[in-house]
Amino acid sequence: MEPVDLNPPTDAARRADAYASAPLLNCLLREVARPVPASGDRPEYRLPGTGRLLRVRPGRRPADPEVRADGAWHSLTHAELVKLVAEELRAHTGLPNDDLPAEMLDSRDTVAALLAARARARTLAPEDPYLRSEQSLITGHPHHPAPKARGGGPVAAWLPYAPEAHARFPLTLLGVREDQVAEEGDTSALDALGTAPPGYRLLPAHPWQLDLLARDLAPAFADRRLIRLGTTESVVWPTAAVRTVYEPDRDLFLKFSLDVRITNDIRRLWRHDLEKLDRTDTAAREAFAAMGPPAAWLSDRGYRTAAFAFEELAVLVRDGLRGHLLPGATPLLAAGLAEGFDGSPLAAAPDPHAWWAAYLRQVVPPALRAFDEHGVVLEAHLQNTLVAVDAAGMPVQALFRDAEGAKLLSDVSREAGWERLVYCLLVNHLTEIAAALAEAHPGLDPWPAVRAELSRHPLPEIPALLTAPALPGKTNLLLRWTGADGADARYLPLPNPLREGDAG
Repeated sequence: MEPVDLNPPTDAARRADAYASAPLLNCLLREVARPVPASGDRPEYRLPGTGRLLRVRPGRRPADPEVRADGAWHSLTHAELVKLVAEELRAHTGLPNDDLPAEMLDSRDTVAALLAARARARTLAPEDPYLRSEQSLITGHPHHPAPKARGGGPVAAWLPYAPEAHARFPLTLLGVREDQVAEEGDTSALDALGTAPPGYRLLPAHPWQLDLLARDLAPAFADRRLIRLGTTESVVWPTAAVRTVYEPDRDLFLKFSLDVRITNDIRRLWRHDLEKLDRTDTAAREAFAAMGPPAAWLSDRGYRTAAFAFEELAVLVRDGLRGHLLPGATPLLAAGLAEGFDGSPLAAAPDPHAWWAAYLRQVVPPALRAFDEHGVVLEAHLQNTLVAVDAAGMPVQALFRDAEGAKLLSDVSREAGWERLVYCLLVNHLTEIAAALAEAHPGLDPWPAVRAELSRHPLPEIPALLTAPALPGKTNLLLRWTGADGADARYLPLPNPLREGDAG
């Protein structure tokens, strides 16, 4: 007699499982599993560590995982998939890891909370298409085992600040005693957020970060190196990065430290990154100035913090949009275009070939020219690229951001810089947009247009890129399981869709 499940999964639980399982399966199939001849209509894979057989419903978001046992296929919930992956990685690597499985489960629970919050707050979704695109990422990074983990804390601690739940909130205003202020660059935008009393400078803070730091900052509040000055009059909207917020009225981006692991890293503004920020941002800003419009760089103008909590309370001031956008253009987050959101022009494009050619024409040349002509390696992945569209939804401009993630060829070899650019621009970014476009417009082959766009540029690396058997794929699952630093990217070869006859 079959056992009776006294707690069968609800539709909401199945949706959360599906969202959370897809990126985990993408990682497992890319980094560990080995394809084997299928006995049915679904692709099958051998897990080399444990020898188990796995099959999934294929697609860019694989679904319905099943494992072979006792002569039959058995469906896996997300929790069962996590257990399977953990057992496989322990056998495959010879290393234990208790933290990552907990993060995978946390990521799934986060998705469930986000789906419930979105259902309750449907009318609160932003009307602005740009904000809607920034707050659309329920799946998130499509090749990460725990893309939505929020540090394992209770839902009430993080949900008020979650972009995916259409959050908006005022910032907390602090006063830092003047002799304790540390800053560099142009931070004048911060002083317009409120008024500090004599002897203090204004420092906005993310309320979630203040909650996380409550015990550590108690002495500074007690001796009045820090004072509380209320909150900002207007609200900010968290962007896809969670810790970066946008204030539409002032057209201002602010990036905060957030002592929470999101994907691979604790999202703190590290001192060593802040201290080289001006050099990197200046190089990127000058590169885009030399290129001229329509390509644009959102400059990280400067930072301010408290000397006694340099990293913990740091806030970075970033350019707004209006000074860079073409007249009448609407910016959209590239990651939102890949994920899909209400009103996305990708799905609605009446001529997807023309739309894709226009997209490539805006995104690819600035990244290649910054690299080749100016020695700047943009981290041009989906979350760092905005694509502005005209009234008809056609791409007319690309805007890039995040000096913290950019590299200079004066600091890294050209070979290493090129590998990083190819991964961020081609594997992380264009491959995902191409897959979303092909899914929305069946029959479209996106790769001839990519080959044509790349061929227009005389970089010495392009011919080899177009004929190479493989592209570099980042191994987020193995990186996290083995405890490597998030910045220590490791790559494995992926089939190159740019080769003639290899696309698909």
